[in-house]
Amino acid sequence: MAFIEAQQLVKTYTPKGAPIVRALDGLDLSVKQGTVQALLGPNGAGKTTTVKVLTTLITPDSGTATIDGIDVARDGHRIRPIIGVSGQYAAVDENLTGFENLDMVGRLYHLGARQSRARAKELIELFDLTEAQNRPVKGFSGGMRRRIDLAGALVTRPRVLFLDEPTTGLDPRSRLGMWDIITSLVGEGTTVLLTTQYLEEADQLADNISVIDGGTVIAEGTSDQLKASIGGQRVELNLVSSDDRDATREVLRRFGTSDPATSNDDRTLTVTVDDGPSALQAILGELGARGVRLYDAGMRRPTLDDVFLRLTGRSASDDDATDADTSTERREAS
Repeated sequence: MAFIEAQQLVKTYTPKGAPIVRALDGLDLSVKQGTVQALLGPNGAGKTTTVKVLTTLITPDSGTATIDGIDVARDGHRIRPIIGVSGQYAAVDENLTGFENLDMVGRLYHLGARQSRARAKELIELFDLTEAQNRPVKGFSGGMRRRIDLAGALVTRPRVLFLDEPTTGLDPRSRLGMWDIITSLVGEGTTVLLTTQYLEEADQLADNISVIDGGTVIAEGTSDQLKASIGGQRVELNLVSSDDRDATREVLRRFGTSDPATSNDDRTLTVTVDDGPSALQAILGELGARGVRLYDAGMRRPTLDDVFLRLTGRSASDDDATDADTSTERREAS
């Protein structure tokens, strides 16, 4: 039985002077307890709106959503005590210290002074913030702010944790540290719903992935299932000179089963092939005969970015605008 379940969620917005935005358009979602569910999709696909519905921040126009059988829209007062939320932007009081921020969250949840301070101390140690715990948050780095924000979401030991782009802006080391914390929480039974722009993050953490576009789920499964669904192996070449791009594309078209994809710098080309080893051998022979120089050549399996590109028509790495559903809500608020 699903621990988090959404059926036919619809949510629309009517920005002033603009057409109606259909942020959710019949979205279905099913998440098992004690797992990580990732939501992937282009900016404006409806990921943040989905999180806001499930965390009782907004009400859907139609459809139903439940957590542990509790209706999100009707019984929000029963939902809020069992969930933790870490949004795209750290929700902290910059004038308070790290410890005071966590203690304040505990007091707001009526934990009591002693229990609140004890939990704040525990989380400070867990997130490696001991040396900074008595400093005002306004002096924290971006990574430290993200950690104190996530710590705040865990004060009540929530059964469900919603993470909306939790590692945006973090350096690689801080991102890996956050992954370790999330993995540890799931190992203790926490259910995590994760939206992320980093496909590697979903690949590493998610037990199941839902790809959202246009406010609805267009594909779902494990990372391996999604990769297998688009089939084929890839031959990837890295050219010494972009001047050889056209000649290389001509060769790849002869041996590939798709039109070759080219990177922004015009020096990395990728094509789908049926038989990777024999195709790679033939391609390298042709390019050698033409005098094309390569830095690197090899085969690889499809990646989640390949899945994303096939399903949505664009690469996740090219998708760096502001979420349309988020920006719409900001316009509504203003």
